[in-house]
Amino acid sequence: MTVIAIDGTAASGKGTLARRLAAAYGFDHLDTGLLYRAVGVAVLRAGGSPDDPIAGLAAVLALDPAGLGDPELRGDAAAQAASRVSAIPGVRTALLDFQRRFAERPPGAVLDGRDIGTVICPDAPAKIFVTATLETRTARRWKELRERGHEVIYDEVLDDLRQRDERDRRRAVAPLVPASDAFLLDTSQLTADQVFDQALAYVSRRIGPPRDAV
Repeated sequence: MTVIAIDGTAASGKGTLARRLAAAYGFDHLDTGLLYRAVGVAVLRAGGSPDDPIAGLAAVLALDPAGLGDPELRGDAAAQAASRVSAIPGVRTALLDFQRRFAERPPGAVLDGRDIGTVICPDAPAKIFVTATLETRTARRWKELRERGHEVIYDEVLDDLRQRDERDRRRAVAPLVPASDAFLLDTSQLTADQVFDQALAYVSRRIGPPRDAV
C-alpha cells in the first residue's frame, strides 16, 4: 500500500497539508480526527459523557461515515469531545480497522491524525510529523474561529490547546509522539506554500513525485 501518514499537534497545519498532498498525488484523504469528532458529538447528542467508555463504544458501533461532512464536527465542542473519547482504548481499537481499510485504497491514501505513523500505518513509506509552537497554533485557531463567526477569547483557546496537547501526549494508548522515522516539520515560521514544498520534496524522495511532475 502507498500511504502518506501525517501526524501532529492540533492547529499545526497537518490537515491543510494532507489535503494538498492528496490532491497532488490523486490519493484519497482521511482526516481521522473527524472519526473521533463524530464519535464525540454522537455521545454528546445522546446526553452522555465523552469520558464514558460504554457511551463511546456505542457511538462507534452506530458511526455512519456518510456523516463525516456534518458542519458540527468542525466546531470547538466537537474538538474537545474528540480529544476525550480518543483517550478511551476501546474506542481507538474499534476505529483501527476502519482506518486501515481506508489506507489500503488504490492508488494510495493520505491519512492525518495523531497515531497514523506509529499505530495505524507503521509501515507507511512516507511519514510526516507536523508541529508548531503553542503560541503559533493558538493564534491560528483563534483566527480560524473568529472567521467562522465565533466569539472566542485568546486565552481560552490557548488553554484548550494546552489541555488537548496534554491529553494527547499522556494517554495510555497511542500517545502523540513522532514515529522514529518520521520527517519532522515545524510550521511555526512557514507559510502554507512553504510547508507544502518541504513536505512534497520529502514525499517525492520516499514514493516518487506526483505524476504531473514526472
